Amino acid sequence: MPTLLSTLIHPYRIAMKYIVLPEGRRRLPFYLATEEFAARYLSPDDDYFFMWIVEPTVIIGRHQLLDTEVNTDYCRANGIDIVRRKSGGGCVYSDLRNVMMSYITASGADTAAPFAAYTAKVAALLRSLGLDAEAGSRNDVTIGPERRKVSGGAFYRIGNRSIAHGTMLYSVDTERMAAALTPSAAKLRSKGIESVRSRVTCITRYRPDLSLDEFMARARSFMTDSDVVLTPDDLGLIAQIEEPYYTDMWLHGHDPRGSASFSKRIEGAGDFDVTITTRGGNIDSLSLKGDFFLLGDLEADLLSKLRGAPYDRESVRAALLASGTDPSKVIFGLTPDSFIDLLF
Repeated sequence: MPTLLSTLIHPYRIAMKYIVLPEGRRRLPFYLATEEFAARYLSPDDDYFFMWIVEPTVIIGRHQLLDTEVNTDYCRANGIDIVRRKSGGGCVYSDLRNVMMSYITASGADTAAPFAAYTAKVAALLRSLGLDAEAGSRNDVTIGPERRKVSGGAFYRIGNRSIAHGTMLYSVDTERMAAALTPSAAKLRSKGIESVRSRVTCITRYRPDLSLDEFMARARSFMTDSDVVLTPDDLGLIAQIEEPYYTDMWLHGHDPRGSASFSKRIEGAGDFDVTITTRGGNIDSLSLKGDFFLLGDLEADLLSKLRGAPYDRESVRAALLASGTDPSKVIFGLTPDSFIDLLF
């Protein structure tokens, strides 16, 4: 019979299966590829979870501008890997004292709800360890009286499967993290803070007695009830999925190039870098980058609907209405009014 905790993830699933990874540490794309493999090839009748640790790495969101989010010179000089993932959300730093967690579920068309349920269960895990944890409204888990972030997550969908993954700051090198990440000044001001270090905390600050190995063992026991062991054939498929992550086209090819660009923050939706080109007063091209979460196809379901429309508020509003486009169905938390505000 399902327990209360098990229904936090899915009302008809008892618990998750733990994907047992091969021994030895890999570069981060291997673990992203393992998520994709699970979503594409493992049984959709089960949910899956696994944890992983990597050498110092910056992981940038799919829609973010590399040069405005990452101190690339510092990373190259200090041997910090840079990888672009396929999910939205913000840029994060991970190292050997930071646990990364992955969750794969069959979600159908509803992506946001399983993601929120997963974040809630991560908070429940931390509470089971005696930490005062709360799940945030978007993708964070906070602990302590100052409500500092200890875990952040992102998600995306492959077919009818959803993948959620995120950080768990066990005891991260905050000096190196702050040097590697260069978030926008608008994001920092909106949160009333002055630096990356002031936003985050670590488990060891509140539970210095809890070793990294013990934390991972407790997390595995709390989140899962059985194992899946990858076969050599599975690892072969994962290697094929992994390869494109290492290409320059994947890392840099999503950065926009245009004649006019600006940045804005939309509360509840995220930070956006907007690039617009016009021809004869009409929208010729439109690009959105940032740490937002996609619920649909950004180009097909939203941006393409505005191409050719006059670049003014009323014309953009009319184009949305004529096409029946609701931005909140494409980008999490972005209402039609806030989308129009974003563009002007």
